[in-house]
Amino acid sequence: MSKILYNLIIAVIICSSVSCVSFENEYTILPPGKWRAYLRLDPAVQQLNQQGKPLANPNNLSFKEVTAGELPFTFDVIYNSDSTFYIEIENGTEKIRVDDISYGRERTTLDDTILINFPEFDTYIKAKFKEGVMQGDWFVSYKEDYSIPFIAKYGKGFRFTELNKEPFMDITGNWSTIFGEGDKQYPGIGEFKQNGNQLSCTFKTETGDYRFLEGTIQDKKIYLSTFDGSHAFLFEGRIQPDSTIQGIFRSGKHWQTIWEAKRDDSIVLQDMDSLTYLKPGYEKIEISFPNTSGQIISLSDQKYLGKKKILQIMGTWCPNCKDETLFLKEYLEANPSDNLEVLGLAFEYYEKEKSLEIIKRYSEVMDVPYPILYAGHSNKKKAIKSLPMLNAIVSYPTMIFLDEENKVQKIHTGFNGPATSDYDGFVQEFEEYMLEFLAD
Repeated sequence: MSKILYNLIIAVIICSSVSCVSFENEYTILPPGKWRAYLRLDPAVQQLNQQGKPLANPNNLSFKEVTAGELPFTFDVIYNSDSTFYIEIENGTEKIRVDDISYGRERTTLDDTILINFPEFDTYIKAKFKEGVMQGDWFVSYKEDYSIPFIAKYGKGFRFTELNKEPFMDITGNWSTIFGEGDKQYPGIGEFKQNGNQLSCTFKTETGDYRFLEGTIQDKKIYLSTFDGSHAFLFEGRIQPDSTIQGIFRSGKHWQTIWEAKRDDSIVLQDMDSLTYLKPGYEKIEISFPNTSGQIISLSDQKYLGKKKILQIMGTWCPNCKDETLFLKEYLEANPSDNLEVLGLAFEYYEKEKSLEIIKRYSEVMDVPYPILYAGHSNKKKAIKSLPMLNAIVSYPTMIFLDEENKVQKIHTGFNGPATSDYDGFVQEFEEYMLEFLAD
């Protein structure tokens, strides 16, 4: 037997046993290109909601097109040199670049491992990887003992399913939506865009939006998901005989509720400028909180005297707050003013010292051009003790506009970000208001 023929036979045997995979580009760690990932939400035991009851499932809805309890998302591995790469998570038109990635080998098992870090949210993915498969967990550091199994496979471009069942109807448009049951109900607007089996959406509520959702419609069933490093949302729904939609909304592994929607292109929500207000007897805001250096900052400090101010109630763990922070950053860069100061008031899951570390890291990663102070715990009942002049902490984020004497001029609750149809209108209204606000 010739040496060439011998080598060819050996190559065929090896390919048959380990499944040959060819890649368009050379790589040193992960193969470049498309990956399909999912979080396995369903645990081995029945989860309870915050009221200690089994999680709701209207009419025992089942969703057979996908494996039950899997929240899928896709990402690209992109090399910017022979040995360095980043990943780009995709949620519809949203692209989230993640650069904080490290890899190595565990000393005990000798398994190749990868750490995908989301420092602005204090979360991370740790996984083993081998032959185009990653398997591990997504960890949420600020929640006690909280992780969700994570699996990713190379070369898979679909999100939920490769099926293409003919849609029962086109659901493009606005849908009046009710989440929850009984006295826990709250309203929303589903903004659906459908193109054949492809589906994108966001849900607006009176305190913000549910991010960029991407998914599919299969016959009478709809599937939508998003993962941004902080939030893991899964929406499943079924079109009913009366053309309404009933479904299940899951947030991570800890929360699940029902939702119902009916088409209504005229639906509007309560004005976001009316939800948070000063209690009777108050007309000013006074604060005194530490910055990331431990220095106590007050509105009576020389820097803030005689200036207009925006206070941003936020949390580093909150993606809508991140959207608002990016918006404020862009606005300040485009509209520098000696008569305006912005202060972030961060309410966090950790106690003071750890929170200050998180806030500092967040400010550095985001390159935030204004100070962010530690204002207290993120629990809304605890948070309001830091700002007792307000009726409540209704939403993260919230913006409070103050004049030179720290008198409240306006409070805007929540933030409908770039995933919503309201965003462009908000930007225009904000800029028009700021011209008036700063001119007085």
